[in-house]
Amino acid sequence: MERPAAVVRPIESRSVAEQVMAELRRSILAGDLAPGREFSLREIAEQLRVSIIPVREALRSLESQGLVHMRPGRSAVVAPLDLEELQSIYRLRRRLEPEIAQRSCRLLSEADLDRLRHDVVELGDAQRAIHEIYEAHHEFHRALLAPAATSWDVRILLTLWRAAERYIRIGSGRPDPDPEEHRRRERAHEELLDAFRQRDPEVVSAAVHQHLARSEQIALPALRDPADAAPPAGNNNPVRRRSRRTG
Repeated sequence: MERPAAVVRPIESRSVAEQVMAELRRSILAGDLAPGREFSLREIAEQLRVSIIPVREALRSLESQGLVHMRPGRSAVVAPLDLEELQSIYRLRRRLEPEIAQRSCRLLSEADLDRLRHDVVELGDAQRAIHEIYEAHHEFHRALLAPAATSWDVRILLTLWRAAERYIRIGSGRPDPDPEEHRRRERAHEELLDAFRQRDPEVVSAAVHQHLARSEQIALPALRDPADAAPPAGNNNPVRRRSRRTG
């Protein structure tokens, strides 16, 4: 009997545009591509050793995430940091996260909470690269809300988390110069997890609001002076070159 035609295709490695987007997003979130910096598509393409086409595709995706603004022609600018935007990010987070958390705290199993406790310890690991810590941070919050979050909730929250991450990383300094920052991060998430273990929606809602208020305060220094967020003098190559083998 003849086999039916496949309805899905085999998974291939990430496209060049996806790799370009990942590297540009890393540079923007870390502040290496400073807020307000204008650059040409050709400049980025030459640094990454790719053509302009995947760079353009990547920038369109980043524009939809609020991280860049495309300019007429072949240039773009990194989205500036803005107090109104920061307040908007946290206003939306305060509307979504506490309500989802109130429902999730009664749905998470003890095994889920025990696993998240282990993840909290890793958030305070000073040996991990800072971008790895932030990826783990997003995964922790996603897992904490997962039982009560819809796919649309997750999409919206991930966009808000990444937008907030840029302010927090630039506001707290690169790359996390204060050793106590790792322990502070661990303690803050331990407190949040302790609230979830009480299974009390009101307690959880208050804990999430407090967690968001702390996070917003850490982000505020990013707005003090754009010059403080700029890369050190002589750093003319804010994105890492891709290997020619992946082009």
